[in-house]
Amino acid sequence: MKIKKGDTVLIISGKDKGKKAKVLEAFPRQDKVIVEGANIVKKHRRPRQEKEKGQIIEVPKPIDVSNVKLVCPKCGQPTRLGYRLTEKGKYRICKKCNQEI
Repeated sequence: MKIKKGDTVLIISGKDKGKKAKVLEAFPRQDKVIVEGANIVKKHRRPRQEKEKGQIIEVPKPIDVSNVKLVCPKCGQPTRLGYRLTEKGKYRICKKCNQEI
């Protein structure tokens, strides 16, 4: 999976289409990411103790990685990713501006 925690992404489909936000968590095995402020769902929580009240909390749910596109930090445009091999190792590059990410 090419998108990692901390990357800025643009959501390209779904109810939050068009939002730019940061990736909070990545799940490579499921090909999903949790994006800050996107795909928020309401969850009902039962009271855990006798004197406590039940509540409705908002929780971010994972989005499929195919529904987000990385925003290049150099050119600021949504782009695809490529890889370049050097003596130092493998690093990600922007397909639009060919700069290292």
